[in-house]
Amino acid sequence: MKNNNQHPLKAMALMSSILAQLVGSILIGIFLGRWIDTYFDWPVPVFMIIGLLLGLFTGIYGTLKLIKQFTPGD
Repeated sequence: MKNNNQHPLKAMALMSSILAQLVGSILIGIFLGRWIDTYFDWPVPVFMIIGLLLGLFTGIYGTLKLIKQFTPGD
């Protein structure tokens, strides 16, 4: 039987951690890719797009690990 009497601060901590994980990894990927593009003087933002995708996948992976850590195993 599931216990639905969880503390609301735990849910708020999970949501803020998910937000920080996703936004942080995406922004780091974008800024790192943009820096590489300006360093090599690329006319097309290839590395920015690659950094965006890598940041997105890293954020999703980290979010899934974070959710697994917060939720009890059934």
